[in-house]
Amino acid sequence: MGILLFVLRACCVVLMLIFGLLSVAVIFPLASSGVRSAMGMYWSRLLMWFCGVGLRVQGKPASAGAALWIVNHVSWVDIFVLNSVRTTAFVAKSDIRRWPLIGWLAVGMNTVFIERGNRAAIRAVTEQMKSCFGKGEAVSLFPEGTTSSGRDVGPFHSSLFDAALRAQVDVQPVALRFFHRGQRSDYVAFVGEQTLVQNLWYLLGTTGVQVEVVFLEVMSAQYCEQLGRSQVAAHAHRVIRQAVTGAAGQ
Repeated sequence: MGILLFVLRACCVVLMLIFGLLSVAVIFPLASSGVRSAMGMYWSRLLMWFCGVGLRVQGKPASAGAALWIVNHVSWVDIFVLNSVRTTAFVAKSDIRRWPLIGWLAVGMNTVFIERGNRAAIRAVTEQMKSCFGKGEAVSLFPEGTTSSGRDVGPFHSSLFDAALRAQVDVQPVALRFFHRGQRSDYVAFVGEQTLVQNLWYLLGTTGVQVEVVFLEVMSAQYCEQLGRSQVAAHAHRVIRQAVTGAAGQ
């Protein structure tokens, strides 16, 4: 069952990724921003369905206008999970750019890549984020800088929070909680020395994977300006960690 399910889903996912690449190359240059956003959202929902990932949304997302979503990071699917709610730009590690299909698609979907450990790159990434805000777009940021098991939240790096403060946009913490067959689980977490192929095997070969996307209280631009970068990061970390660990026993 696991092998057959994996093969079937893998074929569907590859076809979806190819369709996504063709859409980005052919349709996106001719389409309005609204059409691109809608296509990205519905395509992401369909991709997650083919991957066997169920979605459940709690809270009210910032659904229009510029905003910074601060999100804990568990897996490569996080990007597509969030895009299933609202198409956003992403700040992602530069390694993803080199992944076959997924990386190529990320390039075409307004992803801002940052090289881990390169502090000189932060200024350029900040300017790219401000450009997205200037166009009324939301940006999703994973301030842990790496993935975790999803059972807890690692320390946040606050340097890229500057973009939101300078652009005076609202900040919304978002918690991702992963379940497997009804229980909180790290089964599909993309962590450690695991390869992308290994993670795909776990994800596509099983059933009962669900992600809760918990949208927490929005921090207004004015409130963020009063707090400052470090305190905004600390507040976001606190409420996201509370949402993630508070449900660990469920």
